[in-house]
Amino acid sequence: MQIDSNLLGLIAAFCTTFAFVPQVVLIWRRRSAEGVSTGMYCVFCFGVLLWLIYGISIQAWPIAINNGITLVLACAVLVMKWRFR
Repeated sequence: MQIDSNLLGLIAAFCTTFAFVPQVVLIWRRRSAEGVSTGMYCVFCFGVLLWLIYGISIQAWPIAINNGITLVLACAVLVMKWRFR
């Protein structure tokens, strides 16, 4: 059985992007991001921003779109971390 590489990429992107949703929801409900590493999320957001720029520059829209969504979710965690101190 052969899997289409684009389909595989889209499924992988969906999984890694939406893996952040439970974290965002949990922090929002608890109004606490205690235990979340600010440094890790800052570096992660920067890396995702670079992936977004890369995806746009090579016109790889699945990479760009999913990294854009991931960036929003990861930055939401950072904002809530700072807001709910």
